[in-house]
Amino acid sequence: MKNGLQLSRNDRRRAATLAVIILVQALCAAFFFSDVVSDFKSDKYLSEVHFYMEAIATLVLIAGVVFLMIELRKIMTRMEQLDRGLRAARGEMAEIIDAFFEEWDLTPSEKDVGLLILKGFDNEAISQLRGTAAGTVRAQSTRIYSKAGVESRAQLFSVFLDELLAGEGRQDGGDLKA
Repeated sequence: MKNGLQLSRNDRRRAATLAVIILVQALCAAFFFSDVVSDFKSDKYLSEVHFYMEAIATLVLIAGVVFLMIELRKIMTRMEQLDRGLRAARGEMAEIIDAFFEEWDLTPSEKDVGLLILKGFDNEAISQLRGTAAGTVRAQSTRIYSKAGVESRAQLFSVFLDELLAGEGRQDGGDLKA
């Protein structure tokens, strides 16, 4: 979760930087616009190429400000959507894991071991964390694989990965098994 918060702060900082750049660009556009308007009112420079170049540069700056404001708004909206999706996926993944574990009728110890397997711990680390023998963890892992209908740690991961990649999931009313 800490990485997600750091990424979120970084994204906010980038959005704030972009907003400052838009503001500076808007101030430049306002300066050039006032200069073009004053030149236009004085009628002195209307025949010079310099006036038309300033007018075009002003229009381009204004168009750039408008475009960047629209893009910043889209980026901010997209960031909010992705953040909501990520939070939902985290919650849904926990529910999916629980549903699979319940369907496979895992014991509380097997659920603990299964969760640690999914978190990427090897059998030795799991045995140390749980204060049990490595052989016990191997036996529990084997029972988990058997109940899940898989033969290895990689296949166990693939069951959950398939479910995650399925998106909306089991709309066909099918069971949880892959």
